[in-house]
Amino acid sequence: MTRAERVLSGPGLVNLYDSLCELAGKPAAPLTPERITDLYPGCDPQCREAVMMFMGMLGTFAGSVALTFGAHGGVYIMGGIIPKILGTFVQSSFRERFEFRGRYRGYLSAIPTYVVTRPNPAFLGLKTLFADS
Repeated sequence: MTRAERVLSGPGLVNLYDSLCELAGKPAAPLTPERITDLYPGCDPQCREAVMMFMGMLGTFAGSVALTFGAHGGVYIMGGIIPKILGTFVQSSFRERFEFRGRYRGYLSAIPTYVVTRPNPAFLGLKTLFADS
């Protein structure tokens, strides 16, 4: 597991939640990533903060990856967490953190970001690959 995956994954979301509970001096409930995102809109402040931190960190990482690879056509966000809380994602600091790169802000602001919501999108590519054979 890479360092980014330690935070930007389901288990990473749980790690953020557990850490925030410890900092708040309260015991962490044994929550799954799904449960943390379910509780996010409610009254659990550590779930809310964990989800918002997750979104911001994802934006920072995605912006770094876009710069590293010279992205132009877009950055595609996939996985199990973001499509389930798309409204939260749109309202989060993801895009602000994605673009926050000083003199590279103009470059990054021109790169679109997409969330892939289709289940098993790889099968579409495979279908196309085999159809062209």
